[in-house]
Amino acid sequence: MLTERQMLILRLIVDNYVLSAEPVGSRTISKQADLGLSAATIRNEMADLEEMGYLEQPHASAGRIPSQLGYRFYVDHLLSQGADLSAAEIERVKSLFTERIGEMERVAQQTASFLSNLTQYTAVVLGPQVYDTTLKSLQLVPISDRTAVALVVTSTGQVHNRTVTIPEGIPVRDIERMFKVLDKKLSGIPLYRIRSRALEEITLELARHMNDFEEAMRVLDQVISWMGEDSEGKLYVGGTTNMLLQPEFQDVQKAKTVLTWLEHHQDVMEALRSDETARGRLQVRIGGENDVLTLRDCSLVTATYHVGGAPVGVVGVLGPTRMDYARVIPLLDQISKTMTELFTKFYAS
Repeated sequence: MLTERQMLILRLIVDNYVLSAEPVGSRTISKQADLGLSAATIRNEMADLEEMGYLEQPHASAGRIPSQLGYRFYVDHLLSQGADLSAAEIERVKSLFTERIGEMERVAQQTASFLSNLTQYTAVVLGPQVYDTTLKSLQLVPISDRTAVALVVTSTGQVHNRTVTIPEGIPVRDIERMFKVLDKKLSGIPLYRIRSRALEEITLELARHMNDFEEAMRVLDQVISWMGEDSEGKLYVGGTTNMLLQPEFQDVQKAKTVLTWLEHHQDVMEALRSDETARGRLQVRIGGENDVLTLRDCSLVTATYHVGGAPVGVVGVLGPTRMDYARVIPLLDQISKTMTELFTKFYAS
């Protein structure tokens, strides 16, 4: 564990490097902070931090810069617990969502643009299109006594099929009867509500038609467990060229690699969806912590927004590892909370 003095010096180095993009020397630290320490003492502490892997020295005569481990320690332990937005900033965020917006697509688009302008990084928003998609019809086509194909048609015209296994002892005609009830009762229901609606509102009616209701529900689970997964959300990207403004990406080839990745929306959506179901609402991936090799020089900070406690989309910021985490993290936290409130009200109405 680092000493209090080492943690203070590490925090000052990160803060200075975020602002300047230049290696930070001991004299810079000694002039800025009333530490009561000489430059020589600070140099020794910086050398120890480098040896422990928290700092790096890009050139022999240069100062130090944070390593990935240093950034991770900074995010996990050194960001002020009170590093929140000011009241004026919170109002500015909320003002984005005060219009009477009929299309949730506009919310996602505006959020990406707003967030990129506010941070000067690239913003990515995974919109909740899946929650605008409703069930149009649900059918079961028996293949044998033990297997059948479930056909799901959505309001967007997409047709999905899934082979399901019928539990032993359950007649196929009983499963067909159940699907007819579901088709009648669930038509027009958003896909994300299918499971809760089936369990909460039509359980008794299904039970009246079934001799072994619980076993039959396992067939339904095989279908509804993937309904939301197969419905594509939309990706909105704001401030793509902001990446070119960062000193780390003056190397054209390095910048091109990241920009090319951003153009492949399916890859970006996959990266965001991995955060959508994460246990924590806010995720910070620094450098090599990203599963995508292309992002080894980047940090991706994401926050999930919810409807009824269920994750429905992701809003994130992509930038260099030299990111202003103290600014980005509380900003994403506030935006995700505001989007959760907005989408909850929208779908409730």
